[in-house]
Amino acid sequence: MDPTAKNKQATPEKKRFYRKRARLFNLIAKIKLWPSRTGQLHGIRTIVVTGDRAELTTHCNKVFVIRNSLNSRAGRWIRNKWAVTVCPECSVPAWKLEKYAATRFKRHHGSMLEPHDRPPTS
Repeated sequence: MDPTAKNKQATPEKKRFYRKRARLFNLIAKIKLWPSRTGQLHGIRTIVVTGDRAELTTHCNKVFVIRNSLNSRAGRWIRNKWAVTVCPECSVPAWKLEKYAATRFKRHHGSMLEPHDRPPTS
């Protein structure tokens, strides 16, 4: 077995910190996950931002039109990690779920995901 592969398996996922009050579009563009109302996490294929709304297309070809709201259901579900299952059609990889599980949302600490990190508008 390769010693570098052994070290990669042994090291836990690095914690990432984002602000709780980061804009929803910036956060979703960064983590590429969307919680549906049924409690499933979907992998995001594309994000098309038009004004204060965006159209998300998932890997299972579902389309969601969302608003850029900090207090939205989806924003709370992402920050509090309330999604229960993963969409079987999206087949979100295990490394992405581990990365999401290691992500922390703090009020006074972490990246704000400023506008230069924003997805392109069309």
